[in-house]
Amino acid sequence: MTARNIRLKVSGMVCVGCEDTIVQSIKDLPGINQVAASYSRQIVEVGYDDESVDEMAIRQHIVAKGYGVEQAASTRATNVRRVLLFLLLLVVVGGVVLWGKSLMPGVMQQITPHMGHMLLLGIGFLTGFHCIGMCGGFVVGYTDVRQSKARQLLAHFSYGFGKTLSYTTLGAGFGLLGAIIAITPTMRGIAALAGGAFLLLYGLKMLNVFSWLRRFTLRLPTAVNREIADGLRKHRSPLSTGLLTGLLLGCGPLQAMYVMAAGSSDPIEGATILALFGLGTLGPLLGFGLFASLMSPALMRQLVVVSGILVFVMGGMMTSRGFTLLQGAHMPAMMQSPSQSNH
Repeated sequence: MTARNIRLKVSGMVCVGCEDTIVQSIKDLPGINQVAASYSRQIVEVGYDDESVDEMAIRQHIVAKGYGVEQAASTRATNVRRVLLFLLLLVVVGGVVLWGKSLMPGVMQQITPHMGHMLLLGIGFLTGFHCIGMCGGFVVGYTDVRQSKARQLLAHFSYGFGKTLSYTTLGAGFGLLGAIIAITPTMRGIAALAGGAFLLLYGLKMLNVFSWLRRFTLRLPTAVNREIADGLRKHRSPLSTGLLTGLLLGCGPLQAMYVMAAGSSDPIEGATILALFGLGTLGPLLGFGLFASLMSPALMRQLVVVSGILVFVMGGMMTSRGFTLLQGAHMPAMMQSPSQSNH
């Protein structure tokens, strides 16, 4: 009997819960002495008895759980295939997002204070294609191809419910706020900058550009996390993800809807506006989620990278929009100051 230790570079760990998923899975193999996984470093360390199990079996077990294991050497054909799949996904998904973004000028022109309910749903639906670039990464983040199709569908419905509830609640809040104060361009610019910064950091985290970003992750004590993991299967909650999307206040179309809700000066009307708009966006966005659910684990990892790129690009565009709004808000004051000095 020979005790061996290996350190494997593992891709596809999207949250700290994946650590326990891998550890518990490998522990089931015979001859395993110890195992540790690190989300922040994206590695798995295993101590094992080579008479009971070999390295290939351990690698295959991790891959079977939906993760990728870095090979010592890849064939040229394999590398070419990976690049082609990545480019195909980038062209298809990126094309849909760019098409959705091209619709935004026309959609924004249709947003008026007295829109009908069907028009609100329609605007939300068209905006949903724009949402894929910004929120599609969140959908990919909670999608787990290792679960049954029924569980994946339930996750999408949970996300949709959380997203709509978030929009509706904040719409009511803005309706109430509109009765108290006016939403200024400066406030909108600050919201855009905050939302852009969040998307930039999220995109970098998905792309694994800076490994130290993964260290800034909230985690419970290991024992507590394991207990919760046994019940929830250690994956990011789609309901919580949906609830948080309403806070992307820098999103242009969403920001316009919040401003319109504030302009209604009525919490019920503000909630109705955002509920209908949010429901409209779900069609294209959840369609993207179902598309992700049909992929193999290997292809899903490629989609994670594509989504990370799109999220980062959208974050840059949102940040730029925030600076533009702030500059526009300051221009009138600068133009007025000379005239005021003449008086």
